[in-house]
Amino acid sequence: MNAVMTTRHLVQPLPSVLDAPLAFALPHRRKAIGHFRPASADLERFNQLLARLGRSRPLVFDQLATAARQLSSGTDAPAPGCIAERISWMETVAGLVADPAWAVAAAVADCAGLVAGYARDEHDLIPDWIPQVGRLDDAIVVDTAWPTLRQEVACYRDFLRLRTLEAHLRGCDPAELPFDRAAWEAARDVEAALNAHRRRVRESSYVPAPAPMFRIH
Repeated sequence: MNAVMTTRHLVQPLPSVLDAPLAFALPHRRKAIGHFRPASADLERFNQLLARLGRSRPLVFDQLATAARQLSSGTDAPAPGCIAERISWMETVAGLVADPAWAVAAAVADCAGLVAGYARDEHDLIPDWIPQVGRLDDAIVVDTAWPTLRQEVACYRDFLRLRTLEAHLRGCDPAELPFDRAAWEAARDVEAALNAHRRRVRESSYVPAPAPMFRIH
C-alpha cells in the first residue's frame, strides 16, 4: 500500500471569522492586536503569500484582530490549542525542507518552501512576543497550505519513525544512518508486507485443513 495512513483526530479549528465574508457596514472596525497595530504594507505582503498558498480572499485587520481577541480570552495557556497544533505542523514542514536526507516531492516543494520561509522570517505580520496570539499569523499560513502539505508531512513523520527504528536496530544515531526517501519507501513496503503477513496468520492457521472422512460404502 503506497499511501501513508495517518490516525484520524479532531483538529481544533481557527476562529471562523477568518473565513467569514466581509461585511460592508461595520462601524468601529478593529485594527489592533493587543497593543500592536500591524502595518498595511505587512498585511498586503501577508495576503500575497496566502494567495500563493491557495487562499482566495484576502484578510483584513478586523478579521485578524477579532480572531486574536477571541483566542486570547478565557485561557492562561501559552498558546490556544488551535495555534499550538498548527505550529507543530509548521515545525515539521520546516524540518522536512531542511533535512538533506529527505527529497521533498516536486508537486509540493514550492509550497513547503514558502511555509518554511515564513517560519524563519523575523519580520512577520504579528510579533511572536505577543502573549497567546503571537503565532496566529504562522498558524494561518500553515493552515492555508495544509491541504497541499498534509500528505507530505505524514510521509516525513513516518520517515522519521522508520529511520529512528532502523538506527536503533543498527545501534547508531539516526543522523548517522544513510537513510533517504528511497530507503524509507523500501522499508515502508517491507513493513506493510510484514503487517499483511501477520494479519493472515492471525486470521488463518498453518495447520492444513482436515481431509474428508474416509467411509466404506
